[in-house]
Amino acid sequence: MNIAIIPARGGSKRIPRKNIKDFCGKPMIAYSIEAAKKSGCFERIIVSTDDSEIASVAKQYGAEVPFTRPDNISDDYASTLDVIAHAITELNLPKNTKICCIYATAPLISSDKLSEGLAIFNASRLDYVFSATEFSYPIQRAFKLSTNGHVEMFQPEHFNSRSQDLEQAYHDAGQFYWGSVSSFLLKTPIFGDTSKPIILPITQVKDIDTPDDWRLAEMLFNLG
Repeated sequence: MNIAIIPARGGSKRIPRKNIKDFCGKPMIAYSIEAAKKSGCFERIIVSTDDSEIASVAKQYGAEVPFTRPDNISDDYASTLDVIAHAITELNLPKNTKICCIYATAPLISSDKLSEGLAIFNASRLDYVFSATEFSYPIQRAFKLSTNGHVEMFQPEHFNSRSQDLEQAYHDAGQFYWGSVSSFLLKTPIFGDTSKPIILPITQVKDIDTPDDWRLAEMLFNLG
């Protein structure tokens, strides 16, 4: 059995009501639910939320909301692994269930990539398969600002390094994580040597935390 679990708490502060705010004509969470449905990968699509309005919208787009997420894993400090482990326990899922955590704020998510992730997960002995993308600029040449506003490189030895000579770096795309029941219950770290990423083009990725992020995501969505 394959189960999609979409975490969607109601307490977003930087973008109020982010999970159900209108994004290009639909509530944000609708894109994740619809991609899960279109992929054909899942017997059930579950939304884990503490918020009755989010629950209502999720059901409208075809997801189940069989429980209310408790307050102790609905604040700013609750991790994704905490939320998925709670959902697995609430649903009493058998150990052979394959879980896909899908973020509610991923309007650029592709149903094809969900299917590709499942195929890779089925073919390998892995804890997780997840979406990722490359940094668009060499992280070795990043700098920070000191307390007095001056510049300080993280790796000053690379000040004169050519971009093409530096190792490519990647980051989580913030879209989905395929994993086993045991991996999520044990809270095995996602970024490790028992995980494999699906590398997405940077045009298909935008983490949405601020109003500027939201506007950029709308631009990418409309270009797609």
